[in-house]
Amino acid sequence: MKRISLYIKLPFAATILLMSCNKLTENPSGVIVASQFYKTSSDAVTAVTAAYNTLNSDPAGDFPMYGRQLNLLTDNNSDNQNFSPSNTNPDVRALGTATYVSANSRIQKNWQQHYYGISKANVAIDNIANIPVGQFSDTTLKPRLIREAKFIRGLLYFNLVRLFGGVPLVLHDATTTGVNDLVHASRASKDEVYAQIITDLTDATNLPATYSAANTGRATSGAAHALLAKVYVARKDWPNALKELQKVLNAGTFPGATGTYNYGLFSNYKDAFQKATKNGVEHIFSAQFATGLGAANTTQYLSSSFTSFNTGVFPIDCISDSSVVKIFEDADTRKGVSFYTTVYNSSTGANVVFNNAYTPYLNKFVDYSLTPLAPQNPSGVNFPVIRYADILLLYAEVLNEINGGPTADAYTAINLVRTRAYAGVPHDVTPGLNQSDFRDTLFLERRKEFVQEGQRWFDLVRRGVNTQTGQPYLVDALKVIAAKKAGIEAKDTLYPIPLVEIQTNPNLKQNPGWEGN
Repeated sequence: MKRISLYIKLPFAATILLMSCNKLTENPSGVIVASQFYKTSSDAVTAVTAAYNTLNSDPAGDFPMYGRQLNLLTDNNSDNQNFSPSNTNPDVRALGTATYVSANSRIQKNWQQHYYGISKANVAIDNIANIPVGQFSDTTLKPRLIREAKFIRGLLYFNLVRLFGGVPLVLHDATTTGVNDLVHASRASKDEVYAQIITDLTDATNLPATYSAANTGRATSGAAHALLAKVYVARKDWPNALKELQKVLNAGTFPGATGTYNYGLFSNYKDAFQKATKNGVEHIFSAQFATGLGAANTTQYLSSSFTSFNTGVFPIDCISDSSVVKIFEDADTRKGVSFYTTVYNSSTGANVVFNNAYTPYLNKFVDYSLTPLAPQNPSGVNFPVIRYADILLLYAEVLNEINGGPTADAYTAINLVRTRAYAGVPHDVTPGLNQSDFRDTLFLERRKEFVQEGQRWFDLVRRGVNTQTGQPYLVDALKVIAAKKAGIEAKDTLYPIPLVEIQTNPNLKQNPGWEGN
């Protein structure tokens, strides 16, 4: 496995997985030499496209960040998901039982993939600035591309700071500065990392609100405002979170809302996870995936629970935890979209019922556009990084925190999500809740809404310490399934800095509780 330091030192030494200059789908096209770069607008587009590529592919051919790797830290290591009994990777199994150590290869891979993406964003930011403006027939393209790269860098640092705490801030391309900051830099504080994230995303709010169809999938100003709102919520900066949410919420829907993006909820919950409805009304920003493009590692691997119509125990990757299925009422359509025990086999015209000790299986990213439905690992279903449902639930949360309890608008926002979940039939939250009870209800709703979408671990951690038990919410939640997550401790609210990075960089200090592990 390559080290991240090598990725940064030699950004053009390996084949770059390029997508077409417009559409954000992968299209390998060969080796690009450094001397050919940064002279034309086409070079600038290619550089930013390479940054987008780090979300849906891996230079070493491993599973993509948003196609599997991040899921192992945010879902497999939560109370929603477990490793499969047939999974032979000891590091995946260790994450599934919270018995991992700093040498865990999947933790290391997440660190590497994020910094590789940051390095690509830095390449674009540093070098596009030097391309003469006369090379751009559209004068808005140059600043737009830089802001897109800043959006990606902000997103990746937001993941890193929540996973690891303070991390090295690498803000320039090593090939232009001659210095590989990741090899010798100390960890910046969490506040410093968040300040940089806010700076990058604030600049990205100047991106276009929409794009032509050929550019579908690129970061927009709405995506930047939405991600900023999530950043401020993570910081418990409720006033700034409210300001950003109001810029995303459609004007006229809530007091102070000024959004002009026309986001909304799909009437059918399952449409948030279908190929035919990619980049639709609810999708604020998604990692783009597609099948049949000639590179397996640019496809979604979260669909790997469906590998055949074999009703026995067959090799799968990660499965749902039985406890999460029980929190759904049968009338909640999210249950059938999130999990399955029955699949229709169009080849035989029969419903195949899976009834073994390891069902239900995770369903959201199974590619049902395949006709007939075929056993799959890769799926072309996009990964929704931010959906409008998230904005509504965050809005309800922020109002509850600012006002010391839920307001009428907080109830309206959460009930919009619940009504959609129950196929348009109102299923309102119990009125008259106090702040604490509404908060509990809100986080339960988030759990139901975002199964397998990389939210649960982050949500548990950001809740902090449960004052009733004196333990982090993460520990309390995972102790419920103690037989599977028996190793959970308070230190697990941050992942360890990967051992190989500490061995490479003596200035890196380990997170508390992980020293010697």
